[in-house]
Amino acid sequence: MAEPELKSRSSRESVAKAASQEKMEAAEADLSQDGVIFEQPSSPSTPMVPAPTATTPTDGSPAKGEKIELKRSITLFNGVGMIIGTIIGSGIFVTPTGVVKETGSAGLSLIVWSACGVVSTMGALCYAELGTTITKSGGDYTYILEVYGELAAFLKLWVEMLIIRPSSQYVVSLVFATYLLKPLYPNCAVPDSAAKLIACLCLTSLTFVNCISVRAATKVQDIFTASKLLALIIIILFGFIQISTGDVPYLTLEKSFEGSKMGVDNIVLALYSGLFAFGGWNYLNYVTEEMINPERNLPLSIIISMPIVTVVYVLTNLAYFTTISPQVMVESEAVAVSFGEYHLGVMSWLIPVFVGLSCFGAVNGSLFTSARLFYAGAREGQLPAALGLVHTDLFTPVPSLIFTCLLSMMYAISQDIFSVINLFSFFTWLCVGMAIAGLLWLRFTKPDLRRPIKIPVFIPLAFVLGCVFMIVVSFWAAPFECLVGSSIILTGVPAYLLGYKWKKPHVVKKMLGE
Repeated sequence: MAEPELKSRSSRESVAKAASQEKMEAAEADLSQDGVIFEQPSSPSTPMVPAPTATTPTDGSPAKGEKIELKRSITLFNGVGMIIGTIIGSGIFVTPTGVVKETGSAGLSLIVWSACGVVSTMGALCYAELGTTITKSGGDYTYILEVYGELAAFLKLWVEMLIIRPSSQYVVSLVFATYLLKPLYPNCAVPDSAAKLIACLCLTSLTFVNCISVRAATKVQDIFTASKLLALIIIILFGFIQISTGDVPYLTLEKSFEGSKMGVDNIVLALYSGLFAFGGWNYLNYVTEEMINPERNLPLSIIISMPIVTVVYVLTNLAYFTTISPQVMVESEAVAVSFGEYHLGVMSWLIPVFVGLSCFGAVNGSLFTSARLFYAGAREGQLPAALGLVHTDLFTPVPSLIFTCLLSMMYAISQDIFSVINLFSFFTWLCVGMAIAGLLWLRFTKPDLRRPIKIPVFIPLAFVLGCVFMIVVSFWAAPFECLVGSSIILTGVPAYLLGYKWKKPHVVKKMLGE
């Protein structure tokens, strides 16, 4: 009876093994449904095959072999705050004088501000279609890469990386530092060294916040956007109070258009200044991949924020004109401060504080989107691969954020940074025009491409013509500066050939992290 007993035991063991195997397979199936897939040890006869990567780890940490990517965490509210906070910087508080200088009157100035808001909204709507059609982050860079190819996209990236992003971020942080320190130097100019030190501290602190968490960065943006809107609402309320008194000599029917400059050159330059003040409406497209439900929230963010900015800009200028004449406004170094001294008295110190807060929020928005631009460039292989890395726990592009901060602080060495920025006054309009012209090109070459939003064709067509107009005006107003800027742009061609097209030796690739 021993042998049958052995057979039955072996049968039971085989059955038990089979049952155990089935349970393990069932457990693996359940776990794989939850998004966690385990690697099975391979036998010597089994070739090593890479395990499939997980897409949504249950514990929030990346699984083995998973590709780390930026998470979707930007809400509709964050998107609205990003657009408003980036557009409204220090200009509307300090020097909203470019328009009134060219128009000569309060009435014509308000008409130009309204027209600039409508034109900017048209451009933003074009970007709503682009952002929901080409759903990758990177904004203008991604759209130019998709339509015009690698060289055009690299030149865009080259100038943004070396000049436009770092210089503008440093300038706004310097304005923040100047207003922060001004109460300590009431009777003299703020020392350059102190202002530059505070500007660099502003950049490093905001970079730290952006590295820690996307949520922290968007909360900072929301808070400072709310503070600058509060400041402008205060100015607008005092303007309406002044209107209610009837003492508004510069807004009467007889005087509101008195001294208007109706020359074509004046209107052109006034529109140029106004449209420049609306710059930043396309920045949300740089973070499309991080938006929750971008097909809904990207267009809604644009539709909500652009009318708000337009109304606020027009009403703020209306409030200024209730108290300050067009001639005095042109000569004033800080219009909002002059307005606050007249209406707020001992509380006038609030206006410089709000100007500083506005600048702080604008720097945060610019750093946030700049890092995503460089991240997108590294992902496409046009920048060192290290800039395309994402922190495994924080899910933020830490290397590109640090890189952006360092580039910005390098401009502290410059003694005349504004002359550098002026060289590229046309470049933004060139890139935006190319992107929206690409929208029209895709309409005809890829008519079956999925487009959650499709705006009437006359809007992008009119805006492209407007961009051509702005480029022509730039070269007409400052031909030498624009030619120098064009030459600097072309220096990106050898950089493209050496850094991107050149088949680099293995040692160089290893140094660049490729």
